[in-house]
Amino acid sequence: MHETHESRTHAWLGEDDPKRADTATINLEPERLTAHGATRTAGYAASWALRCGENWITEHFEISVHGQGFSRHLWLDRAPNGTWSVQTKQSGTADLPEPGLADPHVLDLALDCDLEACPATNTMPILRLGAVHNPDAQHTFTMAMVHLPSLQVTASEQNYSSVRTYDDDSRTAVVNYSSNGFSADLVVDADGIVIDYPGLAKRRRS
Repeated sequence: MHETHESRTHAWLGEDDPKRADTATINLEPERLTAHGATRTAGYAASWALRCGENWITEHFEISVHGQGFSRHLWLDRAPNGTWSVQTKQSGTADLPEPGLADPHVLDLALDCDLEACPATNTMPILRLGAVHNPDAQHTFTMAMVHLPSLQVTASEQNYSSVRTYDDDSRTAVVNYSSNGFSADLVVDADGIVIDYPGLAKRRRS
């Protein structure tokens, strides 16, 4: 648990797409966080902001994406009773799925948002589980998955489990992520923020 306010700014480079770069400033507080960041690729640029309340549960997420001939905006809000609301706005034309989702009730079990291909949004479930220090941490979460660049939202079942707790020598822990037949061992720091997401992205050295 973080007893004081701490701010971390990190950048990741894509491994599956070397032209993708992500940055995020994550403000950590006791059992909650706020963050803002950006994603840039050869085809689009996006900027986003996130607010989490107690137990690192998402309260608000918003994102704007701009590509050749189109722009889209998405607002996600989670009420204290667990219901989600979704708003979208778009202009221009693009051969992409529609932004948002038709039935927000499919997210009723979700505690988190997850921005596709962005390592920053793996932080909340890792912190909630205490997976950095708890060797028995394991849980399956429902995520509000935000797809890029469409900003389509889907419900995503994701399992997190501790593989190796924090080691003072390496200053890292390892947490397994699995979803829909895919699995990866995420290397994270003491704050639960991803350093290396094999096959997806690796954090630049500060």
